[in-house]
Amino acid sequence: MSDPVSAIVYGLPPAELADIPEGAAQVSPLIPGSARLEDVPPDSLAEAVLLAPPGTIERRYALALALRALRPGGRLVALAPKDRGGSRLGKELAGFGCVVAEEARRHHRICVLDRPKAPAGLATALEEGGPRHIDNLALCTQPGVFSWDRLDPGSALLLSVLPRLAGRGADLGCGLGLLARAVLACEAVADLLLVDIDRRAVEMARRNVADPRARFAWADLRGPVADLARLDFVVMNPPFHDGGAEDRALGQGFIARAAEALRPGGALWLTANAHLPYERALAERFGSVTLRASEGGYKVYEARR
Repeated sequence: MSDPVSAIVYGLPPAELADIPEGAAQVSPLIPGSARLEDVPPDSLAEAVLLAPPGTIERRYALALALRALRPGGRLVALAPKDRGGSRLGKELAGFGCVVAEEARRHHRICVLDRPKAPAGLATALEEGGPRHIDNLALCTQPGVFSWDRLDPGSALLLSVLPRLAGRGADLGCGLGLLARAVLACEAVADLLLVDIDRRAVEMARRNVADPRARFAWADLRGPVADLARLDFVVMNPPFHDGGAEDRALGQGFIARAAEALRPGGALWLTANAHLPYERALAERFGSVTLRASEGGYKVYEARR
């Protein structure tokens, strides 16, 4: 973080539940262009507002980073939906040695506290939630990234049928870079752009995909992305949750963006949960759509412009 700030906000807390300090710096890893909470100097902030993440390890990591960044006596407001970590939020903050004022509103738990002089257990939470190498994937990873500790079955199915690709391509929603590594094993691939909305995923993919043909973009594919045009191929395992709720429009948006990015004759290789109705979106934008695999609740399509 280049310029000193006195307040931060993590995520997009509902306006009716939390007041955002004027001039607060956004530090969510899921909002491209945000500052890194990890880079905020210790004991430097007067205020922090966090829409706490749903995953336990990820949430404790974000809370520990915020407490480390606050100066003693600095104000923390942390909130989360009751069914997405909110019910545990007060107890977790108390475990850091904080005296918490807690209230329930609009299906959220809201915790307000002044940072104690010496919070307890920060180092442990930071170590548990930080980047690490995981042996079963042989990759660098971090809690909070999609499928951070395992190969998800959809990607595994796509990898089992993915042909050798060639030319210029993109991995949309690249995650840790598992698909990208398989694509770049093909010598005929000239260039691969890895795109993800999660900064942590892009950071881990940079570590995992050590290939000069790889380029990386921290970007939201619902908006414009540079150099995403006239591609020979796209591979993707698109998300279908936003804020914890199923949102099929996300995957449909990924399909539309892939179609825009591909040259005529270019190929999309897509894996998805079997219950997701992407067939119509594919048929509307591609000249041919072929089911290449269907197994274990997942499906893989090849679609050609």
